[in-house]
Amino acid sequence: MATKPEEVIDAYVRCLEGDDINIPLAREIWHTTNDATFIHPRGHERGWPEIERNFFIGTMRDRLSNRQLQVRDISIHEHGDFAWAEFNWEFTATFRHDRTPLHTQGRETQIMRRIGQEWRIVHVHYSGMRVTGEREGF
Repeated sequence: MATKPEEVIDAYVRCLEGDDINIPLAREIWHTTNDATFIHPRGHERGWPEIERNFFIGTMRDRLSNRQLQVRDISIHEHGDFAWAEFNWEFTATFRHDRTPLHTQGRETQIMRRIGQEWRIVHVHYSGMRVTGEREGF
């Protein structure tokens, strides 16, 4: 049970790391309804069933092993029963099919809602790091 937004982020990292996905932990920190959404470079998941199937299982569990997620520069803003967190991350893993290493960096926003005494993720949006070149990022 996450009683603080910081605990949600810690649990989010724990459920993604290693060789297996901790789906029970993910269910504890996500709002597991059709209102939850997740925007990421490989898709836009609408509702917990899609998030679980397409992101946690289809992408993270089935495609990647040896996952390590490091978060930094965390900024959390609470407003009543809602909070949002912004942070940067670094992710390393190995592709299961050919053992090729993967290393990515990005930034993420998580929107959380307090339900009773627990904080739950209702929306995640992540992307790569900012680009600063003259003709990049449009």
